[in-house]
Amino acid sequence: MRRRLWVAGAVLLALVLVVGGFLWWRGHGDRTSFAWAVGHAPAGTQRASWTDWAAVRAHEDARLSSASSTGELRRFLGRAFDDDLSSTSALVGSAFVLQQRFGFSPATVDWELFSQTEQGAVVMLRLPSADLGSVPGHLRALGYQEPADAGGVWDGGADLVAGVSADLTPELSYVAVDSDDSLVLASDSAAYLSVALQAVHGNGPRATGLGAVVDDAGEPLSSAVYTGDYACGALAMAHAGAADQAAGRRLLAAAGEVSPYSAFAMSDEPDGSVRVAFAFESPDVARTNADTRAALAQGPAPGQGGSFADRFAVDAVTADGSLVVLRLTPRRAPTWCPI
Repeated sequence: MRRRLWVAGAVLLALVLVVGGFLWWRGHGDRTSFAWAVGHAPAGTQRASWTDWAAVRAHEDARLSSASSTGELRRFLGRAFDDDLSSTSALVGSAFVLQQRFGFSPATVDWELFSQTEQGAVVMLRLPSADLGSVPGHLRALGYQEPADAGGVWDGGADLVAGVSADLTPELSYVAVDSDDSLVLASDSAAYLSVALQAVHGNGPRATGLGAVVDDAGEPLSSAVYTGDYACGALAMAHAGAADQAAGRRLLAAAGEVSPYSAFAMSDEPDGSVRVAFAFESPDVARTNADTRAALAQGPAPGQGGSFADRFAVDAVTADGSLVVLRLTPRRAPTWCPI
């Protein structure tokens, strides 16, 4: 069901982003794991996809371990897919090979953050210490070249990954094991993985500008986080057909003033709701946009037909400082066809 909400949410985002097209942790102090992970992603992160695998397993009442069978893992992933709690993961397609050959998978990983910049992408995974200790042996057995430094980059490459399994994502071409923070990091670029390691260790610049919407989300089961520039470029109504663009203009004119935002997060919360947060330049701008976006979120859905009210109920729209926060409940009996 939530998969449909993510589709509708993307269209809602595209609608409210028409202004972009036409205007051109807990575990570390009092921070959530989500906030810690995003705060340790590389500088320039434009998109971050979060999956709290431990919480998703608890939500699905899945008791899994590194010894769990492929069938047990498949059943868990099927339930997580049906609840749209795995769509933010970069590793689902590789899950069975990871479970069998790498010593970690969605059956055992605590959480996953997939972050992307213009320079590259990296998967960051928190593992229980007992599982982390087995990873180097698995990498060695698979043929990865061991680094001289225990915390360095294990060199695999695209050919090795393809030889292990056609189901493995290229993001596993290069791997690093960080015992200090109980992390595994992976990327399709050895150079970019080194950049990501420097960010984790505090020896290189880290992501900025996403903290407010990430902190607002609390401890979500999954979340998609974008910078404003990335979201406007990727999802603006400028990509829509002429008729939908015209419909968007009319809706904006009727709803009121809208303003560009600096960051966006859409999060699946443990209580079953979805929380959407936009960060603006000031509280005054946020208050203005709260009214406008409340109207847009309950209006027609250009490009899909019907209205957003068919997809979700808007429980609340609030301005909290410089944030606008929407609390949504997915409709249990949707009347539209997901695309």
